[in-house]
Amino acid sequence: MHTRSLSFLACLTLAALLCACELPPRQGSGEQVSKGFKVVDQDVVSPDEEYVMVTTAVNMPMYVNHDQAAFKRWGKKMGVKVSILGPPEWDVPAQIETIEQVIASRPTGLLINGTDPGIAQVINKAVDAGIPTVIYDSDIPESRRHGFLGTDWYEIGRMQGNEMAKLIGGKGKVAYMGILGLNSMEAGFRGLLDVLKKYPNIQVVGKFEDKSSVEIASKVTSDIIAAHPDIAGICGFDSNSGPGIGLAVKEAGKAGKIKITTVDWELQHLKLVRDGVIQMLAGQKRELFTWYGGQLLFDMVHSTNRLSSNDSEAGITNIPQTINTGLLRITKENVAQFLP
Repeated sequence: MHTRSLSFLACLTLAALLCACELPPRQGSGEQVSKGFKVVDQDVVSPDEEYVMVTTAVNMPMYVNHDQAAFKRWGKKMGVKVSILGPPEWDVPAQIETIEQVIASRPTGLLINGTDPGIAQVINKAVDAGIPTVIYDSDIPESRRHGFLGTDWYEIGRMQGNEMAKLIGGKGKVAYMGILGLNSMEAGFRGLLDVLKKYPNIQVVGKFEDKSSVEIASKVTSDIIAAHPDIAGICGFDSNSGPGIGLAVKEAGKAGKIKITTVDWELQHLKLVRDGVIQMLAGQKRELFTWYGGQLLFDMVHSTNRLSSNDSEAGITNIPQTINTGLLRITKENVAQFLP
């Protein structure tokens, strides 16, 4: 009897020691509501999880063919719901209104196209509501977003500047255009100018607004050619700049004579490179924006990489704060690899 009592006490003591040495539960083990966002079981994916992308110009082919297609593929692979919302035109106030409505619906995660610095306040509202929020394409550094992934636009400008200087032999007149005032494009403009100012024989004749419109970009280009018949090169910074510039240059009979560098690589861009109208495309890896943007949100919610006993309560964001997705350089030499 005495022996049995000692054995029983020993077992109790061992059990107590094992409990004392046990690691704290993972943040994602069991559903909980912390001071921040709700964390769900790390290994269980609910079909009710909904990740929402909000952009503007939601029907823009570039967005549909790259950003949205990749986001849908990601949702299907992960077994979660995905929704894509936003106004049909480039309408930032309407995008803000859409985000407001999405916040009220309490989605699992929110992926927002960083279209304009003016959306910072509504991004903060989403974060304050406890919704994991990631920005893609263009960062909104004034916001408290949990993470950002996209292109280094300053590097886009530098890439175009270096290419243009080479194309025109370091001398001649150059113009550039895009959406003025947008954080990403302004960074690109700075990168371009920082390169071109190294060439004393290159004259920058102007910075022009094209409102991401092929028609406006074409009209602006025609005006530039009329004012500067000896223009040597034009650089474009939004998805419709290149086609608009190319159209006007062809109509002026100066294809190949006026050098063109621009961003993005839709089919119309690629054909213009193939035909020798555009000399270089700085292509963004847009599929990576939304595929990995969705994954960052998922990893926050599921605490895939825990950094403390409860990251949300500790105020820790357990995903990368900034990811540079890199660039593609597309010229006539390699354009066939990108054409369908």
